Amino acid sequence: MNLIEVRGLTKRFGQHLAVDNVSFDVKKGEIFGLLGPNGAGKTTTIRCLLTLFRPSSGTALVSGIDILADPQGVRQISGYVPQEISVDGDLTAYENLSFYAKLFRVPRAVRKKRIEEVLYSMELADRAGDLVKTFSGGMMRRLEISQVMVNRPRAIFLDEPSIGLDPMARRTVWTYVRRLREEIDSTILITTHDMNEADALCDRVAIMHGGKIAIIGPPAELKSGLGGDVVTVVSSSPHCPEVLTRMGFEPVSGTGGGSCDLVVRDGDTELPRILDGLKASGVVVKAASIKRATLDDVFLRYAGQRLDQEGKEWQSVRRSRRNLRRLTK
Repeated sequence: MNLIEVRGLTKRFGQHLAVDNVSFDVKKGEIFGLLGPNGAGKTTTIRCLLTLFRPSSGTALVSGIDILADPQGVRQISGYVPQEISVDGDLTAYENLSFYAKLFRVPRAVRKKRIEEVLYSMELADRAGDLVKTFSGGMMRRLEISQVMVNRPRAIFLDEPSIGLDPMARRTVWTYVRRLREEIDSTILITTHDMNEADALCDRVAIMHGGKIAIIGPPAELKSGLGGDVVTVVSSSPHCPEVLTRMGFEPVSGTGGGSCDLVVRDGDTELPRILDGLKASGVVVKAASIKRATLDDVFLRYAGQRLDQEGKEWQSVRRSRRNLRRLTK
């Protein structure tokens, strides 16, 4: 059973085509990821699904509700954590959750108990009475996730859930994202440009680039579909890719910097043959390495470039969270 069904979704901003005829389904209870670099159309897609943007064409159903026919109905059964700060630093953690609960008309009879349960689940109960501007970036993110738990939405949309966080806080947030599904039985759609995040959280991912979806599947299946190991050859010889092609390999384009990637069935067996063949053709090899295929390699295969792990949006979000904390000093 699908909780989200997207059909031919397209969004233009003037002459810019942000989302280009996108179609996909998200199964009930699934964590589904839109994986791609900044500008791929991920955020625009979920904002259309949340009825914050009206599609230029196409439509979608969220829990059977048409985003065009009943936008208010979609908002009432959805939860959203944007990239930007969505908590009020001048309120306490409890006050933030109380305000959110009232917005979503959580009955007064259960409101207090539910807020306390959420704070305990997110391990924020001991900071319930503290102003949010005293929280670390990771704690703020956990509070933002707590907000969407209060009204127990059927669909949760997380836009770059760990953006701007250090590695330890990032992994902590991943734990709480999994807890979302376990504790309130919601379906989760996340956007991310972090291949490790997609690998750790998602049952399935859609590789998104230039407003289009290139391929959809479970992370393990997409990686195994590449056919084996990834061999990287670094050479100063411009004809290195041509020589590899003549040897029967298919170099992946777009790596740049004198580096050439190719997928082989068994790297340990093939690497010596690759190096011998390049040497015989006069190609000077500076370095060579073998690694197991990653989602970054999948993205490279279908988009022709690597994922941008540290884009401007990441830096901007991290800076805004730090600035909020400085208000207390």
